[in-house]
Amino acid sequence: MLRALLLCLALAAPAIAQPGPALAQAGVTPEDLAEIRAVIHRQIEAFRRDDAREAFALVSPDVQETFGTPERFLDTVRVSYRAVYRPATVAFLGLTVVGHDVVQQVQLTDRSGAVWLAYYGMQRQPDGSWRTNGCHLVQPARTIPT
Repeated sequence: MLRALLLCLALAAPAIAQPGPALAQAGVTPEDLAEIRAVIHRQIEAFRRDDAREAFALVSPDVQETFGTPERFLDTVRVSYRAVYRPATVAFLGLTVVGHDVVQQVQLTDRSGAVWLAYYGMQRQPDGSWRTNGCHLVQPARTIPT
């Protein structure tokens, strides 16, 4: 419940596009930012290759426990996260830090041309590496010209 609340707060907070004082205060270095983006990129590339083991290796232990197997994880992404599974384009946007939670916003365009926003919760591991800890995928509301 608390994690969901923090994620909602992160999504409402202004995104921080570049490493700055707020990220430094949270202990997120420019190297961390680069690694976070590299992890997400590697996971998306693993999805493109249908490499369930590689994609699964990049999620947190809690997510691994939830899904149990790499195949079950990949099946869920394939069915429920099509824009993440086979994006036509990927653009990294802002990084937001709320407490100990880090959320990387990614803009995806699916194969039909629809734009999506993916909010990746990131988790630092005991060895200092980063793993994805969930992804919230939303399609932004389109404004109708008047």
